[in-house]
Amino acid sequence: MNKKLTKIIALLLALTMVLAFAACGKDQGNDTTAEPGSEDVNAEAVNGNPKEADGLKDPYADKTHAEISDDLYEKVLGEFDEAYAKAFEAESVSERFALMAIAEAKLLESGVMLPSTANGGMYAISKIAPYTVTPCLWGTDEYRFNNLVIVDGDSAIKTAERDELKALWGETKGTGTYAAKVKEYLTDKGYSFTDVYERGYTSDPQTWDAFNTYRQADSEAIVNTYAGLLEYNIENEQVPALAEALPTVSEDGLTYTFKIRQGVNWVDSQGKVLEPVTAKSFVAGMRHMLDAQGGLEYLVSGIIKNAAEYMDGTITDFEEVGVKAVDDYTLEYTLEEPCTYFLTMFGYNIFAPLCEVQFQAKGGKFGVDEFAEIKDTDAYTYGKTPDDIGYCGAYLVTSNTPENSIVFEANPEFYDKDGMNITKIVWTYIDGKNPTASYDFFKEGKFSAANLNTQALEKCKTDGLFDEYAYVTATDATSFPMFLNLYRAQYGNFDDASVAPTTFSDVEKLRANIAMQNHNFRLAITTALDRGAYNATVNGDDLKLTSLVNSYTPGNFVSLAEEVTVKINDADKTYAAGTYYGQIMQDQIDADGVKIKVWDPEAESGNGSSAGFDGWYNPEYAKEMLAKAVEELKEEGVEISAENPIKLELPYYDINETYTQRENALKQSIEASLEGQVEIVLVKTGGSDAMNWYNAGYYPETGDTMNYNLVDVCGWGPDFGDPQTYLDTMLGQPGGMAKNIGLY
Repeated sequence: MNKKLTKIIALLLALTMVLAFAACGKDQGNDTTAEPGSEDVNAEAVNGNPKEADGLKDPYADKTHAEISDDLYEKVLGEFDEAYAKAFEAESVSERFALMAIAEAKLLESGVMLPSTANGGMYAISKIAPYTVTPCLWGTDEYRFNNLVIVDGDSAIKTAERDELKALWGETKGTGTYAAKVKEYLTDKGYSFTDVYERGYTSDPQTWDAFNTYRQADSEAIVNTYAGLLEYNIENEQVPALAEALPTVSEDGLTYTFKIRQGVNWVDSQGKVLEPVTAKSFVAGMRHMLDAQGGLEYLVSGIIKNAAEYMDGTITDFEEVGVKAVDDYTLEYTLEEPCTYFLTMFGYNIFAPLCEVQFQAKGGKFGVDEFAEIKDTDAYTYGKTPDDIGYCGAYLVTSNTPENSIVFEANPEFYDKDGMNITKIVWTYIDGKNPTASYDFFKEGKFSAANLNTQALEKCKTDGLFDEYAYVTATDATSFPMFLNLYRAQYGNFDDASVAPTTFSDVEKLRANIAMQNHNFRLAITTALDRGAYNATVNGDDLKLTSLVNSYTPGNFVSLAEEVTVKINDADKTYAAGTYYGQIMQDQIDADGVKIKVWDPEAESGNGSSAGFDGWYNPEYAKEMLAKAVEELKEEGVEISAENPIKLELPYYDINETYTQRENALKQSIEASLEGQVEIVLVKTGGSDAMNWYNAGYYPETGDTMNYNLVDVCGWGPDFGDPQTYLDTMLGQPGGMAKNIGLY
C-alpha cells in the first residue's frame, strides 16, 4: 500500500471566495460565545502536555510520540487498517472496491472524524458559463482556466440561462461541441465575452515547485504554469495535451508509451525560450519529485517500477526506475503491476514535466542525497518565486505580490495559444475579515463570480439580483471533516503566539485526552452535532443540507463493474454489478450496529447518494454512547457530569462573523445534545488574516504539533479515480491526514 499523502485542502473561506465555475471555494465558519476558561489554571503547563495531575496519570507518560502513535493507531484504527489491507489482496477491481467500502465503514465507525461538507452547495452569482472548466472530481485540472467562457459587462448570466446551458452540456457531452455551442447560445442571448478572469484567493503559494508540495493553495496556482501529457477537458474526457495521443499499453498492462508533441518550448517568466519540451522533461520531473519527497511521491510508490526502492536508497541508479526517454519524443512508463487507475493520475502534478535547464540554473541537483544537501541552502532557489521556474503551460506569472495579487498572462509559446478563451487571470487576496468581500468585488466589476454566504446573500437580495441571477453551485468530491485529536500534545501555536493561549488546567488537559481515546465518547461527539444548523450559518436555512456529506469517499465515487461476493462480518453478501460503494459501506455499518447513515439509495431520483442529508445527527444515540463512555471512563479515574464536564478546545477565526456564527452553532448543538457533560471551548485565532487559524490546525506537519482537541479547518480532495486516493491518507504515516487526529 502507498505510504504517504498528497494535497491537504484548507477549508479556506468558501463563504468569501470567488466561484470559478461549479464551485471553487471552500467553506468554513466559526465563533465564540465564551472565552476558554478554568478556575484551576496551572500557568507552568499552559503550553505543555502534563503527564500527571491530581492523581490522574497519562497512560502514555513514558512513551515517545512515535510509540504513542503506533499504539493509539492500532487501538483506534486497527480494524480499518486490517480491512483495508484485505482490499489489496482482491482478485478483481470490483472486489477491491467492495472491500475498500468495508474498510471505510470501519474508519467512520471509529469516530475519529465527522464528515461535514463538500465544496459547493451554496448560492452564487457568476459571469462564468457552467462546465467551461472540467468537472472532473480528482486531480488539479479543475484549476486550468484557459477555456473558461466569461461574459463581459456588468450583468451575470441569468439563472434560467444557466439551467439551459447545463442541459445543453448534458446533451452534447462527449461530442466535442459544447465549447462552441455555449458561445453560440450566449451570443444569441446578447452577451459578449471577456478574456480576463478575476477571482479571489486566501493563501499565497508557499512554493512554485510543482513537485515539492502537497498543498492545494500551491497546486491551484502552479497548474497554470505547465501543461500535462493528458488533461481532462470540459466534457470530462481525458484527452492529449503535451502528448500527441493517448498512450499505447503493452499486453501485460505494465508499459505505457507516449509520443510527445513536438515544437513546444520551455520559457522563463519573461517569455524567453529556454529549451524544447521533450521526453526528458518528464523524466526529469519524475526524478525531481522522487528526490524532493515533498508529499507527492506516495502516489507513485509501488506503482512506478522501482520508485519506492529509489527513494529508500535500495536502488541508486535512476535509470532502473520505470520512466524512460526512449528518444527525444518517446516517453515510456513501466509499472510494478497493472494499475486500473494509472491514467487517472495524469490529472495531477506528479506527472508534470520539469525544465531541466532552469532547474539546474537555479541550483537544482538530481539524486536523493544530493538534493537533500542543497534544498535548504541559499544556492538553491528553484521554485522560490515565479521567476525561478520554467513555463510550458497556458500562462506566465507576470506579477506576484504576497497578500495582494497574482497576475497570470498568456504564454506566447503555449501549444494551444490560439484556442485560449482567457488570456489573463488576476487573483486578488482576501484576508477573510469581510464576509461579503467577494460579492462586493463582484458588484464593483472586479470579480467574475462570487459565492453568496448568508451575509452576501442578504446584500444580493437587497440589490435585487437574487431572483434573476442566483443559483445553487454543484458539490464536488472534497470532504472537509471535523477531526478529533486523540492525543493533544500542543497547547501553544507552533508558528507564533497569536492563538489565544489555553487556560486549561493540567487535569483538564489529561481528562480531554483520555476521553478522546474512548470509542463511545468519540461517537457521542460525532453524533451530537446538528450539522444542518452548523451549515445554515454559511449557506442559509434553505440550503443547509445541500453540501453536507456523510462519508470520506463519496458513496457514488465508484460502482461495481461485475457481481461480487464479500463477507459482511461473518455473512456472505453478493452485490450486483452497478452497486455503489456507498451501499456497501452502509451495509457494514448497519451490521456493526452503529447508528449512522452514510448512503441513501432513494436520493438523487433513486440513483442514491451519500450527500445532501444529515445521516450522523442523532442526539438520542449520542446520549446513549456518552452514558456508556461515562461508565468506562469512570474506571480510568475520569468522572464526567454536568458539574464536571470534559472540556474540548476548538480554534476558530474570530475576525470573520460567519465563522463565529458557525462555531457557535457547533458549540450549542453538542453541549445541548450531551446535556452539558461536554463543554466546547472556542479559542480565538484572530489577527491580520487567517494564517493564525491555519497555523493551529492546517500547516503543522506532525500530529504532536496540532493545537486543538477538535478542528474543522482542513479537508481532502481526490487525486485520482479510486477510493485509495482517500483511504491512503488515513494510514499510519508521517504527514498524512492521521496527523489531524494527533498521530504521526
